[in-house]
Amino acid sequence: MRSVMPTLEQVLELPATLRLTIPSSWEDRNGHVNVQHYTALYDLAGDPFMLSMGIDESYARDRRIGFFDLEHHTWFLDEIHVGHEVTAHSCLVARSLKRIQGLLFIVDATRGRLASALEFLSSAVDLETRRTTPIPDEVAQTVDRLIAEQRARGWALPTCGTLSP
Repeated sequence: MRSVMPTLEQVLELPATLRLTIPSSWEDRNGHVNVQHYTALYDLAGDPFMLSMGIDESYARDRRIGFFDLEHHTWFLDEIHVGHEVTAHSCLVARSLKRIQGLLFIVDATRGRLASALEFLSSAVDLETRRTTPIPDEVAQTVDRLIAEQRARGWALPTCGTLSP
């Protein structure tokens, strides 16, 4: 079953967590951005996304709680080329006691096209024991607010159907 992607206009409603011009070193032999750099884009967009949930470097250092990605599902929807400006946009889908499910979208702003989407499942982790732990209350409240904001937008999020918190 193929997931239905949101429109470009819908994705642009989401908070932008990254804006970047693609460097020439990211081009592969096929003349477009190599798949490994899509992962880099998602990684670069991840820290600002975590900040939106109240989690920064000091949070992990001081509270000794972090978030580890457990699973990813990536859709490659359109090519990105060297010199193009891209943006990343983020939203949350659901959460459980210990896990969050969300999406990141990469938009080729130069061409005005949705280039890729990444669905992820992450778990809160006690950095001392290296075991999963409940999401701290203040983070859970922020996550719940962000999920409610997305639901209020009134459009469906694509999911692969196999990830759930």
